Amino acid sequence: MSFIVRRGLSTLIPPKVASPSGIGAAQDAARMQRVVSFYEKLPRGPAPEIKASGLLGRYKARYFGKNPSAAPIVHVIGALIVLGYCNNYYFHLRHHKNNAH
Repeated sequence: MSFIVRRGLSTLIPPKVASPSGIGAAQDAARMQRVVSFYEKLPRGPAPEIKASGLLGRYKARYFGKNPSAAPIVHVIGALIVLGYCNNYYFHLRHHKNNAH
């Protein structure tokens, strides 16, 4: 087995922290107790759900979250229509406001 494959597999396998020989030179109970108390303090279970903040975050949570919908496609089409009309008005329609073509 090559070094790269072994290196890749070593990141998937957790270190042996529960065995006294895996801790280091001193195999006393005090050091083992510190390791155990550290791992006891870690949170258990799934991570809490993060609350969306900001305008884009709330939009993403609403339309792309647990119940995704097709509303963003409708929003993009509506925005393109509004921008197209504004563009058309600025470059063409405003010149014909008071006089016929």
